[in-house]
Amino acid sequence: MVGYLPIIIAFILYFSGVPVAFALIGSALFYFGVIDHNSPVDLIFQKFVTSAQSFPLLAIPFFVMAGSIMNYAGISGKLMSMADVLTGHMKGGLAQSNVLLSCLMGGVSGSANADAAMECKMLVPEMEKRGYSKGFSAAITAASSAVTPIIPPGIDLIIYALLAKVSVAKMFAAAYLPGFVIAACLMVCVHFIAVKRGYLPSRDKKATAKEIAKQCADSLWALLFPLGIVLGIRIGLFTPSEAGAFAVAYCLLVGVFIYKGLRWEHIPKIFVETINGTATVILIIVAANVFGYYMTWEMIPMHLTTVLLNVTSNKWLMLLLVNVLLLIMGMFLEGGAALIIVAPLLIPVVTKLGVDPIHFGAMCIVNIMIGGLTPPFGSMMFTCMSITGCKLNEFVKECFPFIIAEIIGLLLVTFIPIISMLLPNLIFGS
Repeated sequence: MVGYLPIIIAFILYFSGVPVAFALIGSALFYFGVIDHNSPVDLIFQKFVTSAQSFPLLAIPFFVMAGSIMNYAGISGKLMSMADVLTGHMKGGLAQSNVLLSCLMGGVSGSANADAAMECKMLVPEMEKRGYSKGFSAAITAASSAVTPIIPPGIDLIIYALLAKVSVAKMFAAAYLPGFVIAACLMVCVHFIAVKRGYLPSRDKKATAKEIAKQCADSLWALLFPLGIVLGIRIGLFTPSEAGAFAVAYCLLVGVFIYKGLRWEHIPKIFVETINGTATVILIIVAANVFGYYMTWEMIPMHLTTVLLNVTSNKWLMLLLVNVLLLIMGMFLEGGAALIIVAPLLIPVVTKLGVDPIHFGAMCIVNIMIGGLTPPFGSMMFTCMSITGCKLNEFVKECFPFIIAEIIGLLLVTFIPIISMLLPNLIFGS
């Protein structure tokens, strides 16, 4: 049992307010410095260095920078117009546009909190003017922002691919349909609430084919971005890391010469956002690798696999148990942290039962995003509440139907593997 003490220490540190990266590093150092005396200390510090020397990690700063560039390039307004043309005629038109905009932003920013902050400033004030309650506006914004990191090129997709040692391109392809499934569940939920409360469409009538075609042409360069990344990797034009560099160059060209929203004064802000975003993610990955080294040394994944397989050998029941575990963890841990801690433990269990790690990855990403909506530590919840001024009790009350809708989508992704496996099989072969 002494070997499990670092896990307890990591959780105690995290809930005491210590950042997750330092909680993982501190507990791992405690193990190798106090409990285990067989491993040279030099080996642990060597693990710190080698964990960051991974070529696929180069994709992270590139995609973070690409998202930042596109946000400053004025693309958000064009995507908002695209969303309004497609969904503005529906009941609860602005709320429906809110959900669709998050889908479109997935290929641009890949960050749930960035999307939530942007939509809180852009859409929530307009929604309140048109009669939507503040709680509903904040709740649907937070709920829809959960879709953004699921749509490629979300950073969590890259992290999972590195943890599971699977193709980044396949993870990108696998995430599209699950993202659309979650969005569809949210839109159905919005429809029923809008009918009940009388929330009106934002457009008088459905857009004509000519209007849709015109708006598609106006937003074409943004819409082509995620498609070009996946296809470029598929045909061997570039690796995932090189795709990130291509994404930065593409975004610069679009921002400067096509949408013309990028200015010289934006450059320092882009670099600061890139450095901050990359440093946080890389530090957590390095900490998780060191912590994972401790767990491997103690053979904890093997022990957990044995315990869980003794509970059930039915893969569907196992996936249900894993979903419950992740949903509970998501209430207390930030999504990326939960993914990094739990995925290496659970991947050996589910793969032994015949679950494809690509399918499992899509399920995990959807699951941890739901955690961002739930108290007490939901990051999108706090982002939307702080910007809109919405009270916690009002937010939770309004967000509850959307959480249920997303859980329904999660169950569909979990128990219908073709949702996540269809595109990878079509593009890369089964």
